[in-house]
Amino acid sequence: MRPAPAVSAVSDLPTAAPRTDAPSAVPHPAFARGPLAHAPSTDRSWWRSSVIYQIYPRSFRDLHGSGTGNLAGITAELHQIAGMGVDAVWLSPFYPSPQRDAGYDVSDYTDVDPLFGNLDDFDALIARADDLGLRVIVDLVPNHCSEEHTAFRAARAAGPGSAERELFIFRDGRGVEGQEPPNNWQSHFGGPAWTRVTEPDGTAGQWYLHLFDSSQPDFNWDSQAVHAEFERILRFWLARGVAGFRVDVAHALVKKPGLPDWGGNANGSPSTGFPFSEAPMFGQPGVHEIYRRWRDILAEYDGERILCAEANAQPVDAVADWVRSDEMQQAFNFPYLNTGWDARALRAVVDRSLAAFDAVGAPSTWVLSNHDVSRHVTRFGSTAAVRFGDGLGPRDPQPDHELGLARARAATVFMLGLPGGAYLYQGEELGLPDHTTLEDRFRQDPNFFRTAGQRVGRDGCRVPLPWTPSGPTLGFGPGQTSWLPQPADWERLARSAQDGDPASTLSMYRQALATRRRLELGSGGLQWLDTRPADGVIAFENSGIGVVLNTSDDPVPLPEGEVVLSSGPGATTDADGVGLLAPNAAVWLRQHR
Repeated sequence: MRPAPAVSAVSDLPTAAPRTDAPSAVPHPAFARGPLAHAPSTDRSWWRSSVIYQIYPRSFRDLHGSGTGNLAGITAELHQIAGMGVDAVWLSPFYPSPQRDAGYDVSDYTDVDPLFGNLDDFDALIARADDLGLRVIVDLVPNHCSEEHTAFRAARAAGPGSAERELFIFRDGRGVEGQEPPNNWQSHFGGPAWTRVTEPDGTAGQWYLHLFDSSQPDFNWDSQAVHAEFERILRFWLARGVAGFRVDVAHALVKKPGLPDWGGNANGSPSTGFPFSEAPMFGQPGVHEIYRRWRDILAEYDGERILCAEANAQPVDAVADWVRSDEMQQAFNFPYLNTGWDARALRAVVDRSLAAFDAVGAPSTWVLSNHDVSRHVTRFGSTAAVRFGDGLGPRDPQPDHELGLARARAATVFMLGLPGGAYLYQGEELGLPDHTTLEDRFRQDPNFFRTAGQRVGRDGCRVPLPWTPSGPTLGFGPGQTSWLPQPADWERLARSAQDGDPASTLSMYRQALATRRRLELGSGGLQWLDTRPADGVIAFENSGIGVVLNTSDDPVPLPEGEVVLSSGPGATTDADGVGLLAPNAAVWLRQHR
C-alpha cells in the first residue's frame, strides 16, 4: 500500500460525477466495497444539499456597544459567512420579546425587538444577503408566545369562556375549588406545565398550559383564529424576502383531545425512555395538516422557499413524517445529533436516517450543534453525561477540550461528507467549546431558575463569539462587557487569530465546505466500505471520495488513495509505508480506480 500523502489543495481536486458501479483498485482488505445505502440525487433543489449556518443574534456581533448582538452586526459580517461557502443563514428569534427565554417568548411576530434594531435593519440584512448569494431563513415560534403578547393579555382580562381565551389552552383545575392542575404534565424547563391565573374579579381562576416557561403560554391550535394569524405572519416575512422558516417545536402544536394524564414528562424523557408515539402533547396527526397548508402558502412565492422542522421525534423514522412530499422540506436529525462517539452507533443512525428519509423522497439534514445543546467540542471531550437541553457547569467534571476538539473536527469532516443537507452553529467553525465555568450570577436560561440550579441550562453554548484576540469582549462589540462573559482562554480561538492559519479549525471548515460544494457531495450517493465498526472505524464512499472516521484509541490502516482533506495531522505512515489514520481523526480520500 502506498503511504497517504499530505493534504492537497482544494484547487487540485477533481470534479467527480457520482459513481456507484465502478470497480475499485485493490484496497486494504478491511475496506472492500459494501452495499449501496443511498443513491445519488438528480434533484438539484438547493435545499436538498444545502449547508445552512445558524446565527444566534444575541451572540453574533454587537455593532452598537450595547453588549448584545444586533441585526446591523450580522449584516456587517455576512461576508465572513458567505466566504465559508454556505448556502443560507438561519436567524434565531429577533422579534419583540421580554427575553425571558432568549427571544423564544415572542410578544410580536411581525416586528424587530429594539434590542436588535428595526425592520429597516432587517431589510438591509436581506439586501446584503442577496448581494452575497445567501438565503435567509427565520425562526418561527408557533407553539407558544410571550405572556406579554397582546392576545394573551386580552385572554387573561376577558375571563373564562371568552373568545379571547380560546386562542390559548385554559382549563379549570382539579380537586377542591380547582386547586390542582388540570393534568400531570411537566414543563420542559422543570416544574408543572400549568400556571393558575387570578381572574379579573380577583379570585383564583383557571389554569393555562405552557410546555416551557410559565411566561410562554401555548397556543390552542384547535382555534381557526390561531391558524389565520400564523398564515398572516408567514406572508409578512415571505413578502420581505425570507427563504423560509425553521419551525420551533414543530411536533408539539396540537395536543391530544382531552389532555389526558401521561406517565412521562412533557420533554418526553420518563425513566423508561422516550415513548414519543405515546406522548399526548407530541406528534398528533393534526400538526401535519398545518404544515401542508403552510407549504401551499410558500409555493405562492417566487423561488424555492422552505420549511425546516425542529421535530425532536424518536426514532428517526418518526422524523420523516414531517418531510413527506407535501409537508416540510427539511427536519433536523436529532437522533444523529444525540449519537455519541461510537462507530457502530453512528453507522446505525446514518443507515436508519437514509432509509427513513429516502422512503419519503426527502434528504436527511445532519447537525452536530445548536443553541439548545452543548457544543460538540464539549460533548465529545466530556466524561460526564450531558443531557439534551442542558450543559455543564463549574461544579461538573470539566471536559478535555483538546480531545473534544480533535473529535469534533473529525465528526464535522465525517458529517460534511454525507449526502443531504447540513446545519452549522455559529462558532463551531472556530472550535468553540461551551463556557463550562460560567458563574451562576451570569446565568439567564429559565432552565436554571425553574430547577433551582439542578440544571445549569444552555447559556454555556450561547456565549458571544470572539472576533479578535484582544479587547474586553474579544471584538464582539465596542463596549466593555457582553451579555454573557467569554472564557479567559478564547483569545486563541478568535476568528482573526485563525484566519490564514492552514492548521486552524476555521481553515478546515472552509476547505471542507469548498470541497463538498465542488464535488457535489450533498447530492451524491453513499456506499459503505467494509470496515469493522466494532473496532471503532467506519468508512463510506461518496462521489469518488472515500470518507474514513477512526473513533478508536489506536491508529488504523487507510485504504489506498490520496488524502485531500484531514480533520487534523492524522494521516501518517508506518515503518512499512502503510498509510495510517490517527485516533479521533477523519479523512477524505481521492480513491484510485
